[in-house]
Amino acid sequence: MTGYQLAENVSLQGRNTFRVSARAAMMADVKRADALAELFDYAMLRDGPVMVLGEGSNLLFAADYPGVAICLTMSEIGILDSNGENALVRCDAGVAWNDLVGWTLARGLVGLENLALIPGSVGAAPIQNIGAYGAEVGEYVETVEAFQRDTGQIKRLSKEQCEFAYRDSLFKREMDRWVVTAIELRLPREHPLRMDYAGVREELAAMGVQQPRAVHVAEAVSRLRTRKLPNPALIGNAGSFFKNPVVAHSLADALASEHADLPVYPGGDPALRKLSAAWMIESAGWKGFRDGDAGISAQHALVLVNHGHASGEQLLGLARRVAESVREKFAVQLEPEPRIIGATFAE
Repeated sequence: MTGYQLAENVSLQGRNTFRVSARAAMMADVKRADALAELFDYAMLRDGPVMVLGEGSNLLFAADYPGVAICLTMSEIGILDSNGENALVRCDAGVAWNDLVGWTLARGLVGLENLALIPGSVGAAPIQNIGAYGAEVGEYVETVEAFQRDTGQIKRLSKEQCEFAYRDSLFKREMDRWVVTAIELRLPREHPLRMDYAGVREELAAMGVQQPRAVHVAEAVSRLRTRKLPNPALIGNAGSFFKNPVVAHSLADALASEHADLPVYPGGDPALRKLSAAWMIESAGWKGFRDGDAGISAQHALVLVNHGHASGEQLLGLARRVAESVREKFAVQLEPEPRIIGATFAE
């Protein structure tokens, strides 16, 4: 048993949630983390471009991929240690993120409820430091296990070594060096619920929940996401395409004085503020815009959508136009959340 399978010239259209047409020169389906060392002994992987492909929910293919796409299929979840206050959960990279959220809540472990229904695999979660509704996965990571390409070994990295930041991490900055194989999360059995972000309390009230628990927050967040964000199964998209920009306090104050409705949030540093990209995009007139099959969702201005047969190049072109429009109107530069394959966002 090699622990992997190889195939050449593979279509990626069904492996990205934008559903754009693209092909990979080679695909490797990996069933065991310890098979990666042997796999990377192949010259094509050792010397050429390699990408790890999870559910394809944080990618835009602007061109065919000339290298090897690796799909990790390991899917075990387990509790490594547990006490009255918390438990250490280990999860393989191939598990769907929302399945892990449900698994932990079903065992009385809390912390991930605000991250319910985020698309993608567990392996992608620490790379992007996924976050929503006031929480980030990096808060709960104790260890990330990853294959280090330049040494050919699996390494265990602590939370500090992962260098988590807003939608960022060591793994994202050194994408060509690491393949995340598993994560270990330290999850509490009780903690204060976060319900003050973007309509969560209102949704709980609409659900008739008077004494909410973590499972209720997860349900409220799932309902909000379902209502606000278009379903990738129905229309091609990768969720929020643009990051909320973090800017200097002075610029945020100037914009807020000029645009009273602009949502402004703490920026993680007293000198910084985070602005609502969705508000700026909608204010610039892009919500619901469509050019051929490339468009901006009428449900949520942050979401770039493929109405049918848009190419990755067409979608990227529209995203650039949106960003340029926001820059001209607000003097703020938007950056994409998804990884763009075959092009750079800045022209």
